[in-house]
Parts: sequence; C-alpha cells; structure tokens
Amino acid sequence: MTCPEAVTFKHGMAVQSLVGGGVTLVRTLPRIDTGIVLVTTVLLCFGLVMVHSASSVVSAQRFHDAFFYAKRQLLWAGLGMCLMLLAARFDYHRLRTWAPHLAVASFLFLIVVLIPGVGQNRGGSQAWLGIGTFGIQPSEFAKLGLIIYVAHLLADSKERMTSFWRGFLPPLLLALAAVGLIMLEPDLGQSVVIMGTTVILLFAAGARWAHLAALASAGLLGFAALVAAAPYRVLRILAFLDPWQDPLGYGYQIIQSLYALGSGGLVGLGLGNSHQKFLYLPEPQTDFVFAILCEELGFLGGATVLLLFAVLVWRGLRTAMFAPDEFGALLATGITGMIAVQVLINVGVVTGSIPATGITLPFLSFGGSSLTLMLTGVGILLNISRQSAYRVP
Repeated sequence: MTCPEAVTFKHGMAVQSLVGGGVTLVRTLPRIDTGIVLVTTVLLCFGLVMVHSASSVVSAQRFHDAFFYAKRQLLWAGLGMCLMLLAARFDYHRLRTWAPHLAVASFLFLIVVLIPGVGQNRGGSQAWLGIGTFGIQPSEFAKLGLIIYVAHLLADSKERMTSFWRGFLPPLLLALAAVGLIMLEPDLGQSVVIMGTTVILLFAAGARWAHLAALASAGLLGFAALVAAAPYRVLRILAFLDPWQDPLGYGYQIIQSLYALGSGGLVGLGLGNSHQKFLYLPEPQTDFVFAILCEELGFLGGATVLLLFAVLVWRGLRTAMFAPDEFGALLATGITGMIAVQVLINVGVVTGSIPATGITLPFLSFGGSSLTLMLTGVGILLNISRQSAYRVP
C-alpha cells in the first residue's frame, strides 16, 4: 500500500506518511509543549520575585505592607495560571466561532472605559474599569480579542492578500479603529503594540511588500502627528534625545533607569539590594522592573531574562510553523508577535534606546490585566501545539 502524500488524522493519534514507497505511522502524543511551559513558569517566578523586590519600599510607604504589590501579583499569577491551563485544554478552533463576538466585546469595553464616571483615571490615562484599587485594563484584553479576530479574517482571505482593498485594508482598519479608541484614553504604548502585532500578522498572511512599506511610511507620519499633538509626548522625545537637559524633570525617569542599569555591573548588587527602588525610580514595579532586575542581578540576570524571552518567541514561532491550519498558524504568530513587541518596547525604553511609551514587561511587571492576558495567550499557544500535525520537537 502506498500513499501519494502525507495525511494527518485531525482528531486521531497518528500521522501517515510515505517513506521509501511504503506507509509509516508516526504516533503523536497529545502533550503540551513543555518548553513553553517551563520558560513561562521561570519568567513568572522571576516576575514574582522582582515585583516584591522592586515594590517593597513603595509598598511599605503607601500601604505599610512591604508585600502589598507582591501579594496581589501572586493572586493574579494564580488566576492567570488557571486561565492558561483552561486555554491549553480548550480547542482553539472554537475561537473562530467566537471571533466576531470577541471583537465586538473588545470595542464595547474600549468605549465603556471612556465614559466619565465609569472608567478610572490613573496616571493621566482613563484606561481602567473596576472598584477602588482593583481594576482591569480593557485595552489589554482587546489586544488578544483583536488578534483572534484578525487571524480569523486573514485565514479566510489569504488568496486576497495581494489586493489592497479586499485583503490588506479590512484588518488594518479594524486595528486603526481600536487604536483610535485607545488613544482617547490616551495610551500610546498599547496602540503601538496593537499596530506592531497587526503588521506582523499581515506580513505572515502574505501581504505585499509595497503595501507594508506604504503602511510603515504612513505609520511614521501618524506617530509624528500624535507626538506633536500632545506636549507630554514631545517631552518624552526630548528626554530620549538628551535626558540631561532636564535631569529633574522629563529626563528624570530615564536617568534613574540608566543609573540602575549601570550600578548592576556584571553580577549585580544582590537580590533586594537595589538603591533606585528607594523612591528614586518612580513606580519601579511596573514599566521599569527590568531596570531593578539588572541593578540587583546584573548583566547576567538581565541577559538570562532576555534569553528566556527569545526561547519563548522561538517556541511560539515553531508552534505557528507546525500548526494544523492557517487560523492556528496566524493565531500563534499573533500571540508570539504581541509578546515580542512588548518585550522590545519595554527593554528599549528602560535602556534609553527608544522614547518612553509606558508598556509593561510581559510576566515580570506588576499588573493583573497584563499578566492574565499573557498567560491566557500562552495557554492558546499550548493548545495549538497539542494539535499540530506532529508534536513540535
């Protein structure tokens, strides 16, 4: 018996392939990708330790409890792990049925958070829904909802991707609509992540280089317009170009971050021995937790975390490559791209490589919405890998 091509039993346990004129059965195991699980768990442990270390002084001053932020992060981590395990066992194909509803819900929450008296304003951005200090950030969950819907759209229009109007423009308009609502909060960081992830999905779906180049040019002009429209964004650009022009004003945060990075040296000052967390670096447990990590654990600690992220991105891309269908491939690409874009932006800001945008470091920064979203996304990755034509090595 011979077989003209490889055949995958979608709900079975075997892959049939032609080898030397005969049929070979290769048994696959419905196991989760242990590489993704291991790397995610290590990053999460890094995050719990660093959130406590970075926030201990601020927590003690504000709440008379050095573990205030750490306990909340642990609570969110537990919830996120439960969501990750549930998503890992939930057939991702069913997300295609839910994709339009998830997109509508994402936009509804982005609108509701802008209603005065409903959305909470923190740090000058009306981006939270909740009661008291407990809140969720709709823009975080909108990222995952949009990834699912855009992957759904592009999976059905791969043959139309060479057409600007029928293939390229619809998902782009959807992302721009979401960015428009998020910029009303305002939140430039989340907007950049959404657009960056959308571009990655368009590229993966086979968009023409000419269309991508035109989008990049328009994006640069749009970014310049957004910066010019808000004085505080202009100050962020000035701080990026030369923070020492105003070391006690708009350049203060990046200078303190660079002090932390420089003080760490090769091996760091030791866990818990950061100087910058003593009210020098504002909110060190959120956007600038990587600076405290490098100060306490040094270059080696920072490089280890970046290597872990690189491994996670690699495993995510391999999951996309071996996904059983186009939707799964694009969904895995979008989730992986979202993580990669956030890491690049956060580390770029902390090291003074790009202007400040206010985005968290996945799994490490304090924040319940970001943490639960990322862990849910990882769970979806795990489910896609379980259903691959053969188990990702």
